[in-house]
Amino acid sequence: MDGLRKMKIATWNINSVRLRMPLATRFLRQHQPDVLCLQETKVVNELFPAEPLRKLGYVHQAIHGQKGYHGVAVLSRLPFVKTGVQDFCREGHARHMGVTFENGVELHNFYVPAGGDIPNPNVNAKFAHKLHFLGELAKVFGARRAERDRPMVLVGDLNVAPLENDVWSHKQMRDVVSHTPVETNLLGEAMAAFDWVDSTRHFVPPEEKIYSWWSYRAADWEASDRGRRLDHVWVSAALKEALKSHKIVKPMRGWQKASDHVPVIVELKL
Repeated sequence: MDGLRKMKIATWNINSVRLRMPLATRFLRQHQPDVLCLQETKVVNELFPAEPLRKLGYVHQAIHGQKGYHGVAVLSRLPFVKTGVQDFCREGHARHMGVTFENGVELHNFYVPAGGDIPNPNVNAKFAHKLHFLGELAKVFGARRAERDRPMVLVGDLNVAPLENDVWSHKQMRDVVSHTPVETNLLGEAMAAFDWVDSTRHFVPPEEKIYSWWSYRAADWEASDRGRRLDHVWVSAALKEALKSHKIVKPMRGWQKASDHVPVIVELKL
């Protein structure tokens, strides 16, 4: 990792990159991440708004898009030496983009399926798809367990709130998709498979509630504060000591025409 002094990484489910380009521009100017990982871009590669982002300095772009749905992108000021998509998704959706930077850091950006409303894979194909995807996370990175000493980062909208205080009410959410035991267990297995470090909980104690998503259905999202922590940044053991700061940008949920998710920012320093 020669030459790596600082790396500021942000992940954000933008919920349509073209619709929210003004918000993306405002966010990038305010927070100046080196790398921005987007999910749910909802646009084919050819129509992705690449040029406005290049003008802001994000000239290195790895985009995996899909018309109207899904889609992920990694936008960076730092050069890539490698980009590529792996087949985690049995439905062929655009839900993964991997990049390796010149400084040696390998990053994977994911948009895990939401899973629909019924937490039963026998009657809900979307939930079955989600469980399969989470299983693939454990399988693929478990097969690379011998590489745990490499500088690696996994980010994205993983659509699971794993801990009791990652939701507004553990008791009321246990049967709600995103916080059911089968999902939280599978995400835990994926984390353990590679000994990933959850950067949010590295800085924020497990007994403290913290969220990155608030439903559009709430009349006043801020007053009710019925959130969930669905957006994550994990780092390999090699980068645990490099974790220097963490932020969930909650005020952005109140911006006009906001996404229902807000960015999570992690800064690494060596």
